[in-house]
Amino acid sequence: MKVEVNSTSLADAAAWTTRVIDSRPNSPILAGVKLEAKDGALFLSAFNYEISARDRIEAGVDEPGAVVVLGKLLTDISKMLPSEKTYLATEGSTLRITSGKSTFTMQLMPESEYPDLPQLPPQIGQVDAETFAQAVAQAVVAVSHDGTRQVLTAVRMQCDGERVTLSSTDRYRLSRALFHWTPDDNDINATALIRGTHLRDISRSLDEHQNVVISFDPSNPTLLGIQNAGRISTVQLIDGEFPAVDRLYADEYPIHAVVERQQLISAIKRVSLVAGRNEPIRMIFTGEEVTMTAGAADESQAREILDVDLDGEDITVAFNPNYLIEGISAITEPYVRMKMTTAVKPVEFDGQQEHDSDESMNYRYLLVPMRYNS
Repeated sequence: MKVEVNSTSLADAAAWTTRVIDSRPNSPILAGVKLEAKDGALFLSAFNYEISARDRIEAGVDEPGAVVVLGKLLTDISKMLPSEKTYLATEGSTLRITSGKSTFTMQLMPESEYPDLPQLPPQIGQVDAETFAQAVAQAVVAVSHDGTRQVLTAVRMQCDGERVTLSSTDRYRLSRALFHWTPDDNDINATALIRGTHLRDISRSLDEHQNVVISFDPSNPTLLGIQNAGRISTVQLIDGEFPAVDRLYADEYPIHAVVERQQLISAIKRVSLVAGRNEPIRMIFTGEEVTMTAGAADESQAREILDVDLDGEDITVAFNPNYLIEGISAITEPYVRMKMTTAVKPVEFDGQQEHDSDESMNYRYLLVPMRYNS
């Protein structure tokens, strides 16, 4: 193999591709990144049997070929290259990397032992990257970090015609984001469970000027493909039954409270400074105010009052402050509407553009209140 590439393009592609390599891979060969030069391009790929990443950059290919080298080392080298152009050439059992007056040699790994990457499933639809990234950021809020129940570490993706719904739950909260896309088949009805951390990592590296193309085979629901700006990711799906969460939404909420989002977040952060581990902050809604308190009588305490537009009876609810901040921070509108039934039943948080407008249903965050001492 002998190729010439742009140094910045190589560094970006190596960093993006090798991010899927485990720090302690199950097999030594999985610490490698595969480089393949052909057809005027250099293709990079990495794999860990759960997620794969493939990228391509333009290249001047003098001699086509394929090699495998240590992925993390290639990334470290490529981001430090001093010149605009980089030359890659195999010499016996090594890969020589030259940029300006710098030269590196890397030992080749056995290319024949590198596993075949998964085949991309059929394309089922696409959406603009900004919309997809925002929906994923909202949906992953409630993903569980407890690996004992795999389905709770997943985001459930439901494709129903032109509408896609992403949901996650850790049993204490439910996060749901809705967006519209362009399906290849308007009658599509498919569901997939994708590990939330993988989906989040992929969405954070999207080129927002390009569409996201989703690939999935409903008849063989084992793999999800995500393509964007020439980059391809595949994710092994989680097999299991997602909890029946739809019933958690109330048919009617007799109590509604609207408050300015950023003021609410700032107040929660201040009040929660005195809340001990696993202790709630209390929100006391009366009249046109909400009083937030935390702390015990014989310890540090905090109290803050915000103006609120309350429709319904007075109510006091208490929440885990971290869960509260995470859910409200994912709302993109300037106002938050809290919809409540009782002090112990789940509370729904929605965003809205004006203090007197209807709430948006594109992102719905449901949080179970905590018990508290009066």
